[in-house]
Amino acid sequence: MSITLATPDVANLGQVLEALRSWQHDGMPIQLHPGDIGWAWQIGASALAERVRIWSLDGSNHAVGLLDGPTLLRLAVAPEASENEELAARILTDVTDPSRGVLPSGTSSVEARFGTALRSGIQDAGWMGDEPWTPFARDLTAPVQECGMRIETVGPELANARVQVQNASFDNSRFSEERWRTMANGPAYTDARCLLAYNEQGLAVATATVWSAGINRPGLIEPMGVAGNQRGHGYGTAITLAAAAALQEMGSSSALVCAESANVGAVATYKAAGFTCHPEVHDFRRNV
Repeated sequence: MSITLATPDVANLGQVLEALRSWQHDGMPIQLHPGDIGWAWQIGASALAERVRIWSLDGSNHAVGLLDGPTLLRLAVAPEASENEELAARILTDVTDPSRGVLPSGTSSVEARFGTALRSGIQDAGWMGDEPWTPFARDLTAPVQECGMRIETVGPELANARVQVQNASFDNSRFSEERWRTMANGPAYTDARCLLAYNEQGLAVATATVWSAGINRPGLIEPMGVAGNQRGHGYGTAITLAAAAALQEMGSSSALVCAESANVGAVATYKAAGFTCHPEVHDFRRNV
């Protein structure tokens, strides 16, 4: 068995998206989704490719990692490779040894929510649990109730409003119209929509982007936000319902999202929007 680690070139990012789409199945833990790659596309294809890592078995992609910042690697493992101990050992070696060019020396983290062999190997190597996250899923086989707000799908003419709500929703957000256009021109966005919710005064107050992984596969909500001065009115629940309905229209079997457990407002919002809360998960952290 030949296991290789590679950083793709821009031309191969489409293959990464296809692999991630094929690995999304209902009932599995939430792991790296093509929508995560799509959202990261805002930095540009070349910069994004430098952040992606691919582990291949005999020439076939079996694990994909995305560096979400310099010290966090988010992983997805092919379902058929969940118990492959050789692959798990190679990934563990690559993320532990700074000379492999995956994670630097010092404190770093790995998001590995799927893969029995990989998770066991990371735990046995002494990596500690990091902050907890709460996964949510909503089945989309039944109708999604009306959200009760005016919802617009974002095109170029609404990009500025989309950016303003994003930046008002998240501290230290660096979103811009240029980033939106770069993201929207990427291949992942052909299976995505940006949404805006408007209040009774006609102000855009909440936003979400939804990403399909294909017909009858789980779709992702990433991100969802409500402008900081507009919270407490149910707008988060409304935009989440609109996001679920959009994914249903796109043929998704379910809607997925993962929230920091400490973000009690987000947790309450997803519950109010009919999402099922699953047991908490933790990233793995190494302190050196």
